[in-house]
Amino acid sequence: MTTSGVDEHYPINLRKLPGGWEATIVGDAIFDIQPGFASGVHNQEGIGVPHLRPMNIDRDGRIDLSVLKFVPADNPLRMTTGDVLFNNTNSPELIGKTACIEREGEWAFSNHMTRLRLPKGLNPKFVAHQLHYLWLTGYFRHRCTHHVNQASIASKTLAQTVPIILTPMREQRRIVEEIERRFSQLDAGVAALERAKANLKNYRASVLRAACEGQLVPTEAELARTEEREYEPADQLLMRILKERRTKWEAEQLAKMEAQGKMPKDEKWKAKYKEPAGPDTSELPELPEGWVWATWDEIGFSQNGRSFPSKEYQSSGVKLLRPGNLDENGSVYWSAKNTRYLSEQWAQNFSEYVIGPQELVMNLTAQSLKDEFLGRVCLTGPSERCLLNQRIARLRPIKILPEYLLWMFKSKIFRRFVDGLNTGSLIQHMFVSQLIEFSFPLPPLVEQRRIVAKVENRFSTLDKIEAAITANLKRSGRLRQAILKQAFEGKLVPQDPNDEPASVLLERIREERARKAEEEKANRKPVRKKKERKRAVSVQLKIDTFGT
Repeated sequence: MTTSGVDEHYPINLRKLPGGWEATIVGDAIFDIQPGFASGVHNQEGIGVPHLRPMNIDRDGRIDLSVLKFVPADNPLRMTTGDVLFNNTNSPELIGKTACIEREGEWAFSNHMTRLRLPKGLNPKFVAHQLHYLWLTGYFRHRCTHHVNQASIASKTLAQTVPIILTPMREQRRIVEEIERRFSQLDAGVAALERAKANLKNYRASVLRAACEGQLVPTEAELARTEEREYEPADQLLMRILKERRTKWEAEQLAKMEAQGKMPKDEKWKAKYKEPAGPDTSELPELPEGWVWATWDEIGFSQNGRSFPSKEYQSSGVKLLRPGNLDENGSVYWSAKNTRYLSEQWAQNFSEYVIGPQELVMNLTAQSLKDEFLGRVCLTGPSERCLLNQRIARLRPIKILPEYLLWMFKSKIFRRFVDGLNTGSLIQHMFVSQLIEFSFPLPPLVEQRRIVAKVENRFSTLDKIEAAITANLKRSGRLRQAILKQAFEGKLVPQDPNDEPASVLLERIREERARKAEEEKANRKPVRKKKERKRAVSVQLKIDTFGT
């Protein structure tokens, strides 16, 4: 192969390969390139043959069988140990993921995958690592054909346009062994980082549990005794809240009646106020001194959002708060990808749905309960202004720190409550009316401030540790790519001048291809001669019958 035709996106300089190496194209080195088949029938019960699909190759170039489907066993296309699996159809950034089949057994493979069955002398892992390295560099984005929602690389394109490097056979083995030795070290480091990340998540949960159980900071009751002073216990705070709750309700009712031009003649309308029910504490744990159990209905109001038409979205204006803007860390997150705008007129016409600074908002819908997205609560920023989508609720507490409620809503107390609301449908939903029954521990107001300060201090430290872990995990991905880059530039293991050159290997492969082609040609001849004899007999019959 001449390297003059190699495009600028190829990550390896093919003109500067080590001695004994050879550059060619995939189809010159591999002559069994077979796309899979489309199967409309899948099952996860293990009936038939396991069917490998794009998600069965992970980003590290390994077979992932965590999600495996099966197809009927009547299709002849199979993969087995030593075959190489190439992802030929996917979103453009995923085209080209490659892995080697190392497990025993036979596997079917989908039409989104291509099987490469290697000739003798080519190490399957060497080829798989090389193609996967090209994917890591983004090379296949420039080779694939783009469609409406996905892209693809035809077998012909893969065979005739994608370069591949061949090394001496023994050097292939040495390269693979060194790659896997280094990858094994990286894997151990990544596993340790992932464990540390999981431990951070568990530690966050333990901080929130301690905060909601009165064990994170000294209680106000303890400090008041030590300092010989009085304090307001939570039951007295709750009484003030209930009084203000009624006052707020009456003010809202009067405003509604005034807007309708129906001012009350007497005080009888106040009897319509429904006193919120307190919690049933018979099965609730005992709280620290000065704390009390309360229901959301006692201490706050909820408001559903509104449906705003997507056809009215525009490039600027007032932001629309949607579930995707609620980050798991408890803040509202805006980006170019997740932000939608409506004209300012919508905010003026529906001012009751405008969310301002330091407000609690809750997600009311999710695909599943697994990611704790349903019921996710966030606190808006200090300069927030946006409209409230119908799939989100506004939570308005009375006299309670919204920051304390944020952390309480993120604790296991609330998660257990949400899990109990499982509707059994594919889409999970919550309703603000269900919050009425939610009971939670309420500490004195000044103790809430200390709890919030302590949680934020601990979480700030954890955020820095997690950022360092995330950075190291990303670095491990770059190191993996760097190892492969060294491998296919001849810098990972030393070359041995006694090794048979790759040019000799390539020539044997070409000879084997020619031999197979001749065999296939010979096998086709008897069939062709038989068809010719049948055609001659048919013509003779017509002549005998019709005399022409």
